[in-house]
Amino acid sequence: MVAQEIRVRFAPSPTGIPHVGSIRTVLFNYFFAKRSGGKFILRIEDTDRARKIEGAVEAIQESLKWLGIEWDEYFVQSERVSEYKKYADQLVLRGFAREEAGAIRFTVPKEGSTSWIDAVGNKKIEFKNSEIEDFIILKSDGFPTYHLANVIDDHLMNITHVIRGDDWIPSTPKHLMLYKAFAWVPPIFAHVPNVLGTDHKKLSKRRGAKSVLDFRKEGFLPEAFLNYLMLLGFSPKDDREILSREDFEREFELSKINTAPAIFDEKKLLWMNGEYIRKTQKSKLKSQILEFDPTISSIPNYEQYIPLAQTRMKTLSEFSEFVTNNKEVSLTEEQKMLTQKLKEKYPQLKPWDATNISQATIAVRDEIGASTKDVYTVLTGRPAGLPFEQKLELQGQGGTVDWLEFLLSK
Repeated sequence: MVAQEIRVRFAPSPTGIPHVGSIRTVLFNYFFAKRSGGKFILRIEDTDRARKIEGAVEAIQESLKWLGIEWDEYFVQSERVSEYKKYADQLVLRGFAREEAGAIRFTVPKEGSTSWIDAVGNKKIEFKNSEIEDFIILKSDGFPTYHLANVIDDHLMNITHVIRGDDWIPSTPKHLMLYKAFAWVPPIFAHVPNVLGTDHKKLSKRRGAKSVLDFRKEGFLPEAFLNYLMLLGFSPKDDREILSREDFEREFELSKINTAPAIFDEKKLLWMNGEYIRKTQKSKLKSQILEFDPTISSIPNYEQYIPLAQTRMKTLSEFSEFVTNNKEVSLTEEQKMLTQKLKEKYPQLKPWDATNISQATIAVRDEIGASTKDVYTVLTGRPAGLPFEQKLELQGQGGTVDWLEFLLSK
């Protein structure tokens, strides 16, 4: 007997850019399919025309591509409207639905209950039918509601597993009733717990949750972001934290999804991103830095700063902060005195190397009673940064004196 091909889908509405919780669910779908050689389908559910946002579809696709998530098949619901009308009419003819003010409403059987065994936690979830109201399946404008389009598409696309957030649990009895009315075999349902913020409230677009593309703009690496999101609710063996795509393809199982909500902690994500930056090959990191900010290439000796910054960076955006000086800095009177003294001292240094720079700078600092924070503020425009003696060696003697003169001229 040939095993059934696993087929899953991500079915977003184009009402905005996907946030962290949505993309985590995408990854669960994707790696569940990849583990068994199955198919991952992207289906745009755009039947609610009033809420559609221009550019949202492109943002959804861009978010997935950034993370290396490739879909095997692609569908758009608004291109299939005639399909839904046909099936809605069938339900009316069979007595499962009725026409009402130009719309079609499904008639919920009020006796008994509707239940299923959810694949997350292997638990039975049950609803009394008497507590579920009759619901619209086709609107008066001819477009289907989410419930009808979702069920029809999942059936016609041979979806075997519906893996989605647990806020969809109340909709599932309605979907199961539609499957029964059509005499179709329903897929396996797996409702994953929501992703919460550190305030233990659900991450959502309405509450200002960041999108995946926001994190890209902040300089996060896609492989680190993917790694962190996969650990929000999934526990690999040996409690490992750094895992590759290949690890997830081998190990991800629905039975390993935690039943408790996961907490999205941006500090933990920053730590993980830093770990990925440190283990990245220099040549690849150089490419990633330039792709993130092409203007970096205009900085003299920028390539030589990379090994120095790599041990300290948590995001790609920090590279520019480490290697460029902040021209907007305001100096205290003591810092201005330090600037003047260093401007007088530095031209005398021969050779211009880290050892001489360090000794001369510390001597001037101690002479006037300044702090190390003052030294960094004067030399970089920031209170901290790369080891100043190594940065100044790369920056050059002339460039450093020019910077000090600039500060004194402000």
